[in-house]
Amino acid sequence: MSSKLNIFITGATGYIGGSVLARLLRHADRSNFHITALARSAEKGDKLKSIGVDATVLGSYTDKDLGFLIEAASQADVVFAIVDADNYPAAKAILDGMKIKHEKSGQAPILIHTSGTALIADNALGLHSEHIIYSDLDVEKLNALPISALHRNVDIPIIEADSSGYVKAYLIAPGTIFGYPSGPAVDLGIQNKHSIQMPLFIKPSIARKQGGYFGKGLNHWPLVDVEDTADLFIILFDAIRTKPKSTGHGSEGYYFAENGQYSALEVARAISEKLVDLGVGESREPAAFTAEESEKFFGPIWPFLATNSYARGDRSRSLGWKPMRGKEDFFANIKQEVEEFLSK
Repeated sequence: MSSKLNIFITGATGYIGGSVLARLLRHADRSNFHITALARSAEKGDKLKSIGVDATVLGSYTDKDLGFLIEAASQADVVFAIVDADNYPAAKAILDGMKIKHEKSGQAPILIHTSGTALIADNALGLHSEHIIYSDLDVEKLNALPISALHRNVDIPIIEADSSGYVKAYLIAPGTIFGYPSGPAVDLGIQNKHSIQMPLFIKPSIARKQGGYFGKGLNHWPLVDVEDTADLFIILFDAIRTKPKSTGHGSEGYYFAENGQYSALEVARAISEKLVDLGVGESREPAAFTAEESEKFFGPIWPFLATNSYARGDRSRSLGWKPMRGKEDFFANIKQEVEEFLSK
């Protein structure tokens, strides 16, 4: 086993992580990997082993004692961190473990961490679409983002760890992820099949029987399919192993996942149209969420959902990443989600 590449993956049953795991399990070099996955329960751990995972570690990012993360990361040559981009204690535990690995081996282990394009979001409140466009090649602009920007509370310590030399860190930052994942974890019923962001709009819209938006709904976000996103993780993983010197890391290590932009108004309209088609809604046109609805359905997070985020995955595409599913697929998936959540 010592001759194999030790991989530790968190989020193996999550929306993105399950799809990344599926690709690792069918990778051309699979026989050279020893894959350990984080599992929240022994039952899930057993199911992960049944689809080919070599070992599991029981625990959760929300546990008070994160020693299991330190231990697992200290044994890993590569860590895929695909859970809760804003959880600093868990990220620190992983970094602490990887530092131990470095001290023992003299080699810097690889961390592929999941961030998000919320780090470049503004405070538009849905009132306008004007915002800076960020390429993942804009090193100076990205590294100038303050720690108060979303995800930077974790991204900055990871980049600093890379600068210190005890880890090689790469940060994949997707926009709004859509689509239904596939793979053995889905087939077993242990992988989350739904994104986080779009259901936040769909469920309240179903309750009010009309699609909704904040302000004027003019804010825009990037979109990317879940399977395309998982492809990027593996393309980056392969690039790190085959051409490490030319694959940016640390302060040059952001990789945006995006394949187009959408507006909040467009999403709200698609939801309204589907609700009418299903005999639930009365108007194909959406309407702004009232202040009372914003508080009732979203609480303090609604301003985040009304931001602009303009991202270009130039560095990602330079690796050979070619996302296949775009805006048309995005809206088709939204309408599928409306029908599915309506039936629950």
